[in-house]
Amino acid sequence: MADLAGDQYGVVGLWQLERLGLSVKVVDKRVAAGRLHRVHQGAYAVGHRLLSQKGNLMAAVLACGPDAVLSHRSAAFLHGILDDGRDRVDVIAPNRRGRAPRAIKAHRDGTLTATDRAKIDGIPCTSLARTLLDIAATESASTLTYAVTQAEVEEVFDLVEVVGLLRRSRGRRGVARLRLAIEHHDSLEQEARQELEKKLIRLWKRTQIPTPEVNGHLLVDGIALMPDFIWREAGLIVEADSRRVHGTATAFEKDRLRDQRLTAAGWTVIRVTWRQVTNEPERVAQTVRTLLSNQTAR
Repeated sequence: MADLAGDQYGVVGLWQLERLGLSVKVVDKRVAAGRLHRVHQGAYAVGHRLLSQKGNLMAAVLACGPDAVLSHRSAAFLHGILDDGRDRVDVIAPNRRGRAPRAIKAHRDGTLTATDRAKIDGIPCTSLARTLLDIAATESASTLTYAVTQAEVEEVFDLVEVVGLLRRSRGRRGVARLRLAIEHHDSLEQEARQELEKKLIRLWKRTQIPTPEVNGHLLVDGIALMPDFIWREAGLIVEADSRRVHGTATAFEKDRLRDQRLTAAGWTVIRVTWRQVTNEPERVAQTVRTLLSNQTAR
């Protein structure tokens, strides 16, 4: 039980305890003794009451049975594409019967396939494509637009996966709205890229890094290039790395070929992602500062 809880942010489900051979009566005794702490009906914290945010999400999933997955806005939060400050957790619980615990919003949907399921940090959840479809069905159009944009920024959007889901989900609520959102995907990607560039510009100013050229022009081997940020004297280029989804493999190859050309021409090129700028801005700034110092000294 301790090993199981250690892999699940300190929580276990009643159905898991029963599989380990513990009866409901034994579980109740352990609750009374303070060795288990009830988080929801059917989910317990092992040894202590303090749970992390992911521990609370895992507890909600475990409370809804072995086939349950985090879904809708809660899954969107786990995928990193929407904030979620609500008190209730969304869970799709295909085989659950009876009333769900008060803090859980249970969606009894039996249409989940294996491709609609995923795991993020060990927590069962809907795939990104299925999450976007559920958001399209339950949230506003502006929220869906934001979610699609953030999925691109976080480099988790897969257009092929989304189109495949739409094809096999004809007639479901949200299909038309999600199809419309991805038809405007190119402009959304551009918005995401511009927002990442703005965050980097603010980072340069805040950390007193010398102002670079923004989208300046270079000619390399007769090919015109326009990197995001250029420090010419130091020979340094920083690219705001937002993965393009329309032909992701092709775009990936083009970006790497572009980097190789620049490197062969004597430039130092690094790519910075949204996640890095958001979670580790000081590390990004220190990396750029070190490269500027080294290149200028050389």
